[in-house]
Amino acid sequence: MPSPFTEQHEQFRKTVRNFAEKELLPHVDEWEKAEIFPAHEVFKRAGELGILGAHYPEEKGGAGGDYWFSVAKSEELPRSGLAGVTMALLVQSDMATTVIGDLGTKDQIEEFLAPALRGEKVAALGVSEPAAGSDVAGIKTTAKRDGDDYIINGSKTYITNGCQADFITLLVKTNPESGSHGCSFFLVPTKTKGFNVSKKLVKIGNHSSDTAELFFEDMRVPRRYLLGEENMGFMYLMQNFQSERLIAATSACASGFYALERSLAFGRDRMVMGKPIIKREVWQHRFVDHATNLEAGKALSYKAVEAYNHEKYELKTTLSMETVKLISMCKIFVGEMVSHVIDDCLQFHGGMGYIEEGWVARAWRDQRLLRIGGGTSEVMRYYVAKLMGM
Repeated sequence: MPSPFTEQHEQFRKTVRNFAEKELLPHVDEWEKAEIFPAHEVFKRAGELGILGAHYPEEKGGAGGDYWFSVAKSEELPRSGLAGVTMALLVQSDMATTVIGDLGTKDQIEEFLAPALRGEKVAALGVSEPAAGSDVAGIKTTAKRDGDDYIINGSKTYITNGCQADFITLLVKTNPESGSHGCSFFLVPTKTKGFNVSKKLVKIGNHSSDTAELFFEDMRVPRRYLLGEENMGFMYLMQNFQSERLIAATSACASGFYALERSLAFGRDRMVMGKPIIKREVWQHRFVDHATNLEAGKALSYKAVEAYNHEKYELKTTLSMETVKLISMCKIFVGEMVSHVIDDCLQFHGGMGYIEEGWVARAWRDQRLLRIGGGTSEVMRYYVAKLMGM
């Protein structure tokens, strides 16, 4: 397949690479230890460089590029060594804001989307709840109409950027009796009375990102913050999920390649029983298999991106079920494959791989989210089975 990247894409890639290596990488130890990073400062800088909005139309605050710009970004940010910051930036540009770009009114775009793409406001996506993770239809948070407002009560959990967000793209039930057909999206400034950060969650990995549990008590939100049509939120989310899953796959694949490269460099210098460990046939075979699987994952990801880019950016239509199926397969395959790659990279480093100060221990912890976030592998398989008519 010919390269989908033009000279403009490659120039953008260099910008993101420099940002990751020169402005994020030096803070790895500091932000990982603090288990938070200065989101407003980092996002503002990313916005100034045009990193957040490259694939959004100019009239919505972006640079007018296609989705391949977002792919380039997702492949270069992992060079920072900060999976948590990478995730936070991708939530900002490809998860919490995508649905605003699709559905937002002119006023909503000016108040929320445009400043988010400039990095002036930090965004979060509020979907998961204590009893409803991958099973989104099971959410319990409600919004009841009261004149020109809605009164929201409930809670959300596992919310990336939740502690520092300026607004939440929030999914709630506006018609609890209708199951998935009764969901709606609202844009909620976090200064709204009744909005509370219950606590900052401590995670196994992705330590540099803040992940919050949120609580809403009689939170009054004006009707103008309803995003799209009432009770259509679940359909909007299913389309929005595709960007989240696709960008997670391209970013994870890039992380796998970087882990392999660094491990091979280590193996050339590490002497075991008289010769470099990379000269041991068992490790040569394993790394050949991993390199092959990473190339396969990249090819599958690019095929899914090509379909997504064509339908959303060229045809400007909703995604076909065939494309949704392809993206879901991509997330399953890449998530599980990269987990195996990085697990072997840790094994390859021996005792050094088990030490917290090493990059590989951090990468090993961070990758575990790949099979959970954005829909667990088990739920994704269920979903693909339905799309295949099973």
